[in-house]
Amino acid sequence: MFRLTNYMKQIVEPTPVRLRRGFGQTGETVKPVVIWNLTRRCNLRCRHCYTTSADIPFPGELSHDQAMGVLDDLAGFGIPALILSGGEPLSRFDFFELAERARALNFHHLSLSTNGTRLTGDVARRVAELGFDYVGISLDGIGETNDWFRGVDGAFAAALAGVRACKALGVKVGLRFTITDDNAHHLPQMLDLCDHEGVDKFYLSHLVYAGRGDKHRGEDAAHVRTRSAMDLLINRAWVAVAENQPLDIVTGNNDADAVYFLNWVERNFGDDKAAHVRSHLEAWGGNSAGLGVANIDPLGKVHPDTYWSDYTIGNVKETPFSALWTGDDAMLATLRQRPRPLKGRCGACAFKAVCGGNTRIRALQLTGDPWEEDPACYLSNREIGLADETPRLAVTTFKGKSHDPAHRFI
Repeated sequence: MFRLTNYMKQIVEPTPVRLRRGFGQTGETVKPVVIWNLTRRCNLRCRHCYTTSADIPFPGELSHDQAMGVLDDLAGFGIPALILSGGEPLSRFDFFELAERARALNFHHLSLSTNGTRLTGDVARRVAELGFDYVGISLDGIGETNDWFRGVDGAFAAALAGVRACKALGVKVGLRFTITDDNAHHLPQMLDLCDHEGVDKFYLSHLVYAGRGDKHRGEDAAHVRTRSAMDLLINRAWVAVAENQPLDIVTGNNDADAVYFLNWVERNFGDDKAAHVRSHLEAWGGNSAGLGVANIDPLGKVHPDTYWSDYTIGNVKETPFSALWTGDDAMLATLRQRPRPLKGRCGACAFKAVCGGNTRIRALQLTGDPWEEDPACYLSNREIGLADETPRLAVTTFKGKSHDPAHRFI
């Protein structure tokens, strides 16, 4: 996650650099934010759903006792944050029992990621009473655009009612918007909606090629639309910081955003400011898969992040998460390297220390090789320090996937 507003503040109120854990900078054990997909069941059918969820029961999900055991292990391990997600997490039969246990275990930060359509009445009150530090609600456009994107008529109105119910109860709320060619034109209205409803955070997510998101990757936002979206977000974040406005803006799943922002700082504020911001961005290090972020899926499988469903480190039904995460898994070790063994434009990029190689799953899905360049990097060769004639992958060339599992994770 690229915290645009936080790094924007470095321009006007510089602070000392804090080294990020897990890169060999501080000697501390890696303790990731854990995104736990409690269930695959969901009342919506979103076009970009990385878990390919549906409103049916799925066999093999963790039992109540198994899930409680996972909570105890995560708390004992000392993870910095726990995000309860899905599917739709509120669809799980024992959601509130698990949430109550998580709150009792006193996780430093406890969040709920939901589609928002069930956050009304008693459900919203119980969520507020549990004291979630943050509730993220997904909206992918205004009105019918969101409903088409999410596969159910009335989803926009129901989610907006959930936003209002939470805000009325004093819950910190964020909106998550996945940008594609079909909804990019709604971004200004989404930001206006945040202002109108008093939303605390806006999260722009770039499309990741996983689950239905892989099926519909042809709808990914064109690079020119992505750049326009970032221009709008940067301008809005600058106004918010300069005028002390409350909206926090972050982006996810395309760490080239940090490089795009850094180039903006250099153009507008000069080399000294850019050098200071870059020092903070390099301490952050970009893509967090396998290091600052981990995933537990509904079956108990542990992955480097939510999009790495084809690579499993182990299963919490058999081995505690804490043991899996601190074990000798080869993929985790490689993901934690800095620099990673990147190829193509990503390997030659002058900003590897800033973005960390971006989102490896897109490269894997298109080429069969997780270390190839990320085709969603929208920066020009010149912007990443390469010669203009340096070739880049043609996305249309790689529509198939490798059928050799060994090759896929070399």
